[in-house]
Amino acid sequence: MNIIKGLTLVLALLGAPLFLVISALALIGFLSAEIDISVVIIEMTRLAETPLLISLPLFIFAGTLLSESRAPERILQLSRFFLGWLPGGLAVVSLGVCAVFTAFTGASGVTIFALGGLLLPALLKDGYSDRFSMGLITSSGSLGLLFPPSLPIILYGVISETRIDHLFLAGILPGVVMLVLLMLYSVRQGGRSRAKRQHVSFQDGVRALKDAAWEIPLPVIILGGIYGGFFVAGEAAAVTSLYVLIVEVFIYRDVELKKLPEIMVKSMMLFGGILVILGASMASTNYLIDQEVPVRIFEFIRTYIDSKYTFLLLLNVFLLIVGAMLDIFSALVLIVPLILPIAEGYGVDPIHLGIIFLTNLQIGYCTPPVGLNLFLASYKFERPIVELYRATLPFLGLLFITLMIITYIPWLSNVLIKLIG
Repeated sequence: MNIIKGLTLVLALLGAPLFLVISALALIGFLSAEIDISVVIIEMTRLAETPLLISLPLFIFAGTLLSESRAPERILQLSRFFLGWLPGGLAVVSLGVCAVFTAFTGASGVTIFALGGLLLPALLKDGYSDRFSMGLITSSGSLGLLFPPSLPIILYGVISETRIDHLFLAGILPGVVMLVLLMLYSVRQGGRSRAKRQHVSFQDGVRALKDAAWEIPLPVIILGGIYGGFFVAGEAAAVTSLYVLIVEVFIYRDVELKKLPEIMVKSMMLFGGILVILGASMASTNYLIDQEVPVRIFEFIRTYIDSKYTFLLLLNVFLLIVGAMLDIFSALVLIVPLILPIAEGYGVDPIHLGIIFLTNLQIGYCTPPVGLNLFLASYKFERPIVELYRATLPFLGLLFITLMIITYIPWLSNVLIKLIG
């Protein structure tokens, strides 16, 4: 058994897919505990029958399709028309476009690779410093994970058995606070560097509106459909996928029909990895619950920490480390089942906890020394990783401030649910 464990770790170091490594370790754990490994298949079957899980592959497909199209360019041109006149206008536009794009794709790396090549030359051309531009794009790569229809929000809802429509509402105000703080900093830096303002003519603005006319209704379809009572999250995902397919393939014709099978395979591979991790993780979680491991952890922590606020502070530190080391899907699947009962013991609302989780993991993407965004941006722009450490520091400072606000003012996460939900 030790030899098998050693081989699994070697495969992980050699770059084997993370979902395979996690699943293998779970199966080895079951075998050593003399538990029938069919529990994983049972959990996967149970998950496949969960109505909420249907929305995940459909939103993944819609996001992958958008990333393969020219949607980022159209959204960028439209944003320039409305916000380009501001001091630091292009930087503000970049933040907004990255947030919107990440909300639909749910993957930070996709945003950096899809938009980085467009935004970096434009920012440098308009007079922004190299360091500011690199820091902006690297830290913006994970913006938008709090906005619907973010895939991590859906995944957290599935794992924690929390209403996804409530989670969608809960993330809006915290996401806006984060975005506004970064935008204010960008406006200040744009004024200092005397960056060129984007003056788009009325005719160009009308043209940008026409070009993006079919993509503008997407948020309305999702949010209006769910909160208007027309359909639930799974149905919203199906409608969104069909709409994106028709728009990008048959109206704009950005994606050729023959490329669809490749895009479907790419998106379903991502979902397949998530499903495998979910099955192994949920089976492991059930075993840990049977053994009362979360209860014992809670009692141990309670011995040393009796304050809810101290617990939240330590939770933030822990999640930032996890977010820097793991991709967000793996982190959610592995950590949420263990932390959720402990947090509830301290009186933390599961929906508020979900927003804290996602905010931490989002920031962890660009936290030195091993944040995923730092390595992706280093690879994309062929820059030393140390240079990106320095570039992202001001943005990280603002993100940490936002994290504290979100953590200790739960009203931000709950007010829209009380008003609308």
